[in-house]
Amino acid sequence: MLTPEPSHPVPQLGDARRGKLAANLGAFGRALRRAGVPVDAARMALAQQALALTGLARRDDVAAALEAVLVSREQDRGVFRELFGAFFRDPQLAHKLLAQMLPRADGRAAPPPERARVREALAPPRAQAAAAPPQAMDLDAAMSASALARLKAADFNQLSASEYQLVERLVRDIALPLPTVAARRMRTGSRGARVHWPRSLHAAGRSGGELLALVRRQRRREPLPLLLLVDVSGSMERYARLLLAFFHAATRQVSVGGRRARLRRDVFAFGTHLTDLTPAFAQADTDAMLAQAGRSIRDYAGGTRLGDSLAELRTRHARRLVGRRTLVLVVSDGLDTGEPGALVQELAWLKRHARRILWLNPLLRFDGYAPLAQGAQALHRAADGMLAVHNVTRLEQLARAIAALVR
Repeated sequence: MLTPEPSHPVPQLGDARRGKLAANLGAFGRALRRAGVPVDAARMALAQQALALTGLARRDDVAAALEAVLVSREQDRGVFRELFGAFFRDPQLAHKLLAQMLPRADGRAAPPPERARVREALAPPRAQAAAAPPQAMDLDAAMSASALARLKAADFNQLSASEYQLVERLVRDIALPLPTVAARRMRTGSRGARVHWPRSLHAAGRSGGELLALVRRQRRREPLPLLLLVDVSGSMERYARLLLAFFHAATRQVSVGGRRARLRRDVFAFGTHLTDLTPAFAQADTDAMLAQAGRSIRDYAGGTRLGDSLAELRTRHARRLVGRRTLVLVVSDGLDTGEPGALVQELAWLKRHARRILWLNPLLRFDGYAPLAQGAQALHRAADGMLAVHNVTRLEQLARAIAALVR
């Protein structure tokens, strides 16, 4: 435990005269990483150079300089500002926070900030628990009913790191029965316009030649082929992983009329270009699927160019669309940075080759949301329906909402 000696005052954060600037800046960088903000060594070196240029006389200049070099994604800006305010609000308080993050140090955390990611980043590090497999997690036993209800209603983008892990397990248990259509293949049954004479006569043979009932042919029911397009751009980063885990588990086994049916599912991720995730979805285990998908996606947390991605789908993977029976689910916030005209043209092609296009939009969490961006307007005009997918409750309602739109 580190205890300052009486003859040596406690070093203050940001006091460069005592040579503590680099250590304090490093502690702030570690806090940012614990809050989920990607900060590497190169950015920390840039931050130190920026502070050398701006000086430490003005707090606003320090905040602006650090934000300029340490924040690379818009969704991290609010987290940075809250964490900066809590970390440098009071030198003595900040020193306690820093002491909590260092080994062999004591101190108590400050009152938690508003954002869950910041609150968790400033919390004292927990001791390593005895080895317990993640699969042993029991949500019902570990959480009260009210806490579970709050977690189900929480926006995926506002979850802390620990809550995010819980929700990722939770979404894997949500069922997604898809609408069915009559297939070409036939099966025997008690209904149907055509009589299956060989089966009927065979049954009559077992009853002494008496034809007691006619066995009929009827078409099988099969779920609609599914084409899933998932936006993996920076604004969708917190949603993409959860939704990929949800769709993988929910569509792995499909039951139609009490029997197991084969579901044709083709999955693509799109950002600045298209990535085929169908081989990853062939994995039986969801964790293995996520690991393989992570290795396959090269433009994760980048920009969004849906038009270019759809053009690649049309030229290289058009066979994935099964006639006009395919149900297309586009998971995106519609913040497209590509050419609007190309997006409209590619969406029109997709609409001609699909049974329905449904837009799953996390931005529907905002009351009064309207698709004002050009990409969002094009997607809204082409889609047959727009559904919310920003929390567990919405995912539990998704199957019913899809069935209502696909008739």
